[in-house]
Amino acid sequence: MADSGAPVLLAVSHGTSSRAGRTAVAALVDAVSDREAATIVRGGFVDVQRPNVRDLIDALAPDQAAVIVPLLLSAGYHVHVDITDEATATSHAVVVADALGPDDRLTSVLLRRLGEAGATAADNIVLAVAGSSDERAVEDCRDMGRRVSVALGGPVELGFLAAATPSLSEAILSARADAAGGQVVVSSYLLAPGYFQDLVLAAGADVVTEPLLVADAPVPPELVALVCDRYRAAVPTH
Repeated sequence: MADSGAPVLLAVSHGTSSRAGRTAVAALVDAVSDREAATIVRGGFVDVQRPNVRDLIDALAPDQAAVIVPLLLSAGYHVHVDITDEATATSHAVVVADALGPDDRLTSVLLRRLGEAGATAADNIVLAVAGSSDERAVEDCRDMGRRVSVALGGPVELGFLAAATPSLSEAILSARADAAGGQVVVSSYLLAPGYFQDLVLAAGADVVTEPLLVADAPVPPELVALVCDRYRAAVPTH
C-alpha cells in the first residue's frame, strides 16, 4: 500500500502520438510503480499527451508533496523551463529530480540494443541523439557519447536529430567515409519509439538499433532502477 506521507512520484515524459511509444513509456511507469509499491506513482507529459505537468500538480491533495522525475535523457529546455516553471508556480511542495541521463546504466542498455541488432567490433557506431538548443543538454549527449565509446573501446560518432550539429545524416556520412570496412550502425539514444526514431530509421545507416524502450517487450531493469534512484535522491530529507 502506498504511503500517503511520501512525496508522489510524477514521472513526466515528453509525450508522443506513436502508439508504440505510448505503450513503451506506460510500461516503464507501471514498472516503477510496481517497484515503488509504497509510493504513489503517476505518469504525465510535457507535450502532445495529457495529463500535463500542471494537470498532475493540480491533482495533488492539498497536503501532498511531489517529486517530478523527468523521463528525459538530458536536461534541456523541457527540464529547466517547462517542468521547473510549473514546479515553482504552485503552492505545493514540488521538487524536480535530475533527468535520466547521462548515466552508465543507460550505456548498458545501449550496448544491449547494439548486441540485439547484431553489431560487431568491425562496425562503425554512430550514437543518434535528439539534440537541443540548450547547450547543457547537448553536453549531456556528448557525455553519453564518451561513455559509449569507452564501453565499446572504440570511436563513436555523435549525430543530432535537431538543433545541434553534426546532424545524424552528416555523422553517418562521416562514419562511412572514415570507415575501414564494416557497417555503419546507429545506436538510438532515444527513450521510446516515435517521430524521432522514425527519423533515425530514415537517416541512411546500414543498421539501426531499437530505442531504450520497446513496446510489448520487457522494460530494462536499469531504467526502472534509474527512475527510482532519481526520485529518492530528490526526496527532501527534512
